[in-house]
Amino acid sequence: MTFADKAAATGSELTVLKNARIILGDEIVTGHLAFAAGKIVTVDTGVSPQSGEDLNGDYLLPGLIDIHTDHFEKHVYPRAHVRWDPLRAALAHDAQIIGSGITTVFDSICVGATVTRPERREVLAPMIDALELAQSSGMLRAEHLVHLRCEVTDAETARLTEENIGKEIVRMVSVMEHLPGRRQSKNIEAYIERRMADTGETRAEAERNTQELLTFSDDISEQVRPAVVGLAHEHKLPLLSHDDTELHHVDEAVSEGVTVSEFPCTIEAARKAKDHGMYVVGGAPNVLRGGSQSGNVAVRDLMQETLVDILASDYVPRSLLDCAFSIAWDDAFNEDLPAAVRLVTRMPAEVSGLTDRGEIRQGKRADLLHVGVAKGHPFVKQAWVAGRRVL
Repeated sequence: MTFADKAAATGSELTVLKNARIILGDEIVTGHLAFAAGKIVTVDTGVSPQSGEDLNGDYLLPGLIDIHTDHFEKHVYPRAHVRWDPLRAALAHDAQIIGSGITTVFDSICVGATVTRPERREVLAPMIDALELAQSSGMLRAEHLVHLRCEVTDAETARLTEENIGKEIVRMVSVMEHLPGRRQSKNIEAYIERRMADTGETRAEAERNTQELLTFSDDISEQVRPAVVGLAHEHKLPLLSHDDTELHHVDEAVSEGVTVSEFPCTIEAARKAKDHGMYVVGGAPNVLRGGSQSGNVAVRDLMQETLVDILASDYVPRSLLDCAFSIAWDDAFNEDLPAAVRLVTRMPAEVSGLTDRGEIRQGKRADLLHVGVAKGHPFVKQAWVAGRRVL
């Protein structure tokens, strides 16, 4: 069956991209690709048998999939005390997402408040509503899904989760606790010093108040965490643990049916997660910076032991594309480009249940990136989402 025959069978116009270095699951081939009706019709090597768009030897990648970015919130609060309209923030955020080569993004929105971010309770629903409205109105170019990041130390988190978890756009849940001396923030002394500087408390007062905060938060977490875990299972959503640091953090997650350890803070926790058959997510910014901004384990060290299955952009959307190419070009990682690209395409698709995308293969969704390289930096020239050119 020819390209034209296959397109005719779908009743849709055929698009052909030729003379490309196509990144497949395990190899790079020079050849051509055709898609119609939002799906890849054929992938082949050599010269295209018919006319099409010449990519001049540039790379053709699957669209990137980001299962964790906090970046939407940065557009809602562009400055500390400035709250932007959530719909306008969503549009600005989407422009950066698609410009970074991410065709499917899980916007990681906080459920519940922390001591320093009480406003997160009230902005949760408006942020989700804005994404739903923008997406249903055709205003977004990437596909946006929601990852609920549930702060288990807030008494309101269970209620807020229950109110939002049933929305169609919500596709992933994680449990997290941001407390001084715990998980990501193990240096409790640094917290006490900051608290003394911010509040004028004496050391004795700061230490006492910090301990009261931890005791109070632990009492809340004992009720909230099981409630959130139960809701995630009830709705059959992927469930992630956040910032596993101690071995008992992983044990707790496994007992709850958690399948993904997101941003483990120690190599011991990452090893144990893998021993339990969990997926491990690392931060792409951590790789590019050469280490953690919080002083925790370097993802490079985790990758040396093949402990990382997925990379997420965390707080820099552009980092996914840069990271994939940097890993492939750095002999220290011992990974070729197809393997590096899998970390930001096929593997996040697998863990999130998006089996229709994540790789260039016949029948898969035509989420594609045309990527050039200049001065040692990859950059996106064109992007398609479900066969629709969006960039």
